[in-house]
Amino acid sequence: MILSMRGLSLAVMAAGAAAQNPVTSGTGGYVGSNACKTCHADVWLNFYKNPHFKSVASGDLPPSRTGCESCHGPGEAHVAAHGGKATIPNAFSLMPQAKALEACLTCHARDFQKANIRRSEHTLADVACTSCHSIHHSPTPKFLLAKKQTELCYGCHAGIRAQFEMPSKHRVNEGFMECSDCHNPHGAFAPTWRMSDHPRMVDQALNNEEPCLKCHVDKRGPFVYEHPPVRVEGCEICHFPHGSTNERLLRRPVVFTLCLGCHNGGASGTRNNGVPLQTSPHNLLDPRFQRCTACHVRIHGSNADETFLR
Repeated sequence: MILSMRGLSLAVMAAGAAAQNPVTSGTGGYVGSNACKTCHADVWLNFYKNPHFKSVASGDLPPSRTGCESCHGPGEAHVAAHGGKATIPNAFSLMPQAKALEACLTCHARDFQKANIRRSEHTLADVACTSCHSIHHSPTPKFLLAKKQTELCYGCHAGIRAQFEMPSKHRVNEGFMECSDCHNPHGAFAPTWRMSDHPRMVDQALNNEEPCLKCHVDKRGPFVYEHPPVRVEGCEICHFPHGSTNERLLRRPVVFTLCLGCHNGGASGTRNNGVPLQTSPHNLLDPRFQRCTACHVRIHGSNADETFLR
């Protein structure tokens, strides 16, 4: 009787161990996320806040697309070895940048914002997803970024940070806007302005137009009388996009010197709608005429006057 009770007890213990052993319950090497939380409780307890948790919550995805193993691969070997990065099929800290990118694109390839990421400047410079994103321990409320977005971008683009400290600037440091309001860090497609010769990873807005028009909608048009540089060269022909020592982010401190960059026909006034320097309406030696936009008030485009007077 004692031996039978002992045998029954051992059988129950063996059955319990088998039920708790994730290696025997998985198929194709997949053991499920419950096995992971045994050791990685710090990650699992907060994983419900992670957008990747929807793969677990849905409950109808295959093991290869569910929870931890959807990114890291089947965990049977890792559990059997009782840990070790080398036993994880996709250990992102050990993976080359190209392989890490492909692992993320297994799910994110259909996202239009990431559709051009393989040809983006970041990818060509060996900047992978994990260089900017912290999947398990992100301190930001959106996008699983490794740091606050501005600090993350400034880590590489220190020169741009200096421009945002200039007197006339876009208010990025103040939190009014972010880098991603104008840029697509995953790679933007070539736009139509500037004949597709555009700054790196500048996003598109309002039907393939410059992102400036997201905020400056009054400059969009279409206008009856277009100012050609606005459409052909883009806003950057006159403005520094990040910051400037001149008012209104202008490239030159005096307005008429900026205009004469194109309207430089001299006394004859025959080239590029040139402005004669010494005539009664355009005596540019007189300070009264050196602020062109005092008269040409619709310099971005007009519906009433071909010289942008109104």
